[in-house]
Amino acid sequence: MKRIVVLGSTGSIGCQTLDVVRAFPDHFQVVGLAAGRNLDLFAKQIAEFSPNHVWCIDPPHGFAPGVAFTAMEEMVCLPEVDVVMVATTGMAGLVPTINALQQGKTVALSNKEPIVMAGHLIKKCEAQHGGALHPVDSEPSAIWQCIQGEKQDIRRLIITASGGPFRDFPVEELETVTPAQALRHPTWEMGRKITIDSATMMNKAFEVIESHWLFGVGWGDIEVVVHPQSTIHSMVEFADGSVKAQLGPPNMRLPIQYSLFYPDRMQNRDIPRLPTDSPYSLDFRPLDPSLYPCFGLAIDAAKKGGSYPAVLSAADEVAVNAFLDGKIKFTDIYRVVEQVLSDHQCAPADNIEDLLAADTWATERATAVAGKPR
Repeated sequence: MKRIVVLGSTGSIGCQTLDVVRAFPDHFQVVGLAAGRNLDLFAKQIAEFSPNHVWCIDPPHGFAPGVAFTAMEEMVCLPEVDVVMVATTGMAGLVPTINALQQGKTVALSNKEPIVMAGHLIKKCEAQHGGALHPVDSEPSAIWQCIQGEKQDIRRLIITASGGPFRDFPVEELETVTPAQALRHPTWEMGRKITIDSATMMNKAFEVIESHWLFGVGWGDIEVVVHPQSTIHSMVEFADGSVKAQLGPPNMRLPIQYSLFYPDRMQNRDIPRLPTDSPYSLDFRPLDPSLYPCFGLAIDAAKKGGSYPAVLSAADEVAVNAFLDGKIKFTDIYRVVEQVLSDHQCAPADNIEDLLAADTWATERATAVAGKPR
């Protein structure tokens, strides 16, 4: 029986994690749940899974009587916790991720921003304290699955991208796209932040950064290709030229389940299978940098290192929220992030305090930039 904490339990990944828990009731005990402001759903989850510890933003008086309200940073350190699912968004998962690894826990990481901001610190914690980092994101999970049993070095990672809802749009039309259009992802159902990041391809840059840290692969050995069907989730090329790919219908429950049961694979009839009983094609096209300027911007920031990745993550979070709130245009997401990165003077990022300071500065600067008329 694995004792699990789910951070971000009312979000897309959190809900699907609890679907996996439901499918295997004899394998998991939910010790803690943490959520944001969806209190109606959160109350139902508490009633169903009976966690001993919960946390949410601004709980009303008398919410969840008889249950301990425990901060996420503390919840992940409880001695009775075996596995922490980090399914939050933005930098909220950073401190819980590091705290859990420092306590030797297994961290199933769906939240990209912590490893984007602090990949070097997270990997150091994993190595020093005996914790384990299991990627949940579909593409890094695919790479992780492909390298199992391989003893040779990776020659190249090929990360696939759907291209988002605007992959066939003329560049000049991106200026007028609406949040509703940007939230219509062609193949995946995800949370609002990650869906917008998929439309700008910022999300794919984050996956490149994540894979760089998780698998120790150099920047020049990671490629991204647009694959509209989202069937191949990523590929790994080895020294002899052989390429392994992980395929499946776009469904996050499979990588979630793999991260929770690793190294075992469990049958789950709720997870759809790859269709082979009708004609089916797999297409690839190169990434068009003119459609996705955020991608190159993010990779450049990651290569600079220091405090730049933390500033990148924070500025993007502010810009995406400003777009969703109707305050800036879709194309202004790039403008805001680029301006904040240009204004930033690189600082050390040797500890959590350094990263939090960079995040605070970037959040304030991005808010100011987003509020200025163009």
